[in-house]
Amino acid sequence: MSFSQMHYQSTPLVLANVWDVTSAQAAQTAGYQALGTSSAAIADMLGYKDGEEIPFSVLQALVGRIRECVNLPLSVDMEAGYGEDTETVVRQAIQLAALGVVGINLEDSKVEQGARRLLDAKQFAARLSSIKSGLDAAKTPLFINARTDGFLLGEPDALNQTLARGRLYQQAGADGFFVPCATVPEDIQAIASAVDLPLNIMCMPGLPDFNQLAALGVKRISMGNFVHAALNRKLQQLLFSLRQQGAFDEIFADENP
Repeated sequence: MSFSQMHYQSTPLVLANVWDVTSAQAAQTAGYQALGTSSAAIADMLGYKDGEEIPFSVLQALVGRIRECVNLPLSVDMEAGYGEDTETVVRQAIQLAALGVVGINLEDSKVEQGARRLLDAKQFAARLSSIKSGLDAAKTPLFINARTDGFLLGEPDALNQTLARGRLYQQAGADGFFVPCATVPEDIQAIASAVDLPLNIMCMPGLPDFNQLAALGVKRISMGNFVHAALNRKLQQLLFSLRQQGAFDEIFADENP
């Protein structure tokens, strides 16, 4: 089954978001169908802030290493594209595809001077269309998951903005529609019904379970950086506990006798 076909199954594609080889291998062992990188988790792991502070060459090298060690389909979060002009974005997407990457995320917001803001919808749609055309011209098929950030940014008219942007991005050639931070069932169902693209919803507090999301029309479920953040909290707790106890017993507490 191709990565694209995974978005049209009877049950949603649950995508494991990873940030290094270890997390990717763990997801493969756990039986996930496909992987996606988390830009926020990778940034945190490498000591950067989220928002394209990582040099693309660093991201490319990390993706290449993951691809060498794991054989699951991999989609890469390219954030806003790692380039001002579409030619740069297309060239870098082609470089990722040459590593075996099957999909990319592109988002309609950008971090500037420490603040994230929504880009103009029509301009972003035109950018998507140009990127799609560039990839087609290079005979480089990549699943383009277009992300819109109205809910993430708490826009007052987030649902209507999302519906309008989704239709625009569909016309521009997007293959999937990603709406992080949408959690209300009625909103999710409205988006799935109005935009004729596989809908991607992200892990959030209060999000309906996978079966409920499937019934609402969701086709892809991702984790963002939340698994990475949860592991970091556990690591911090463990290291603190070891220092407080003055012993390593807790490390081995779960091992079989």
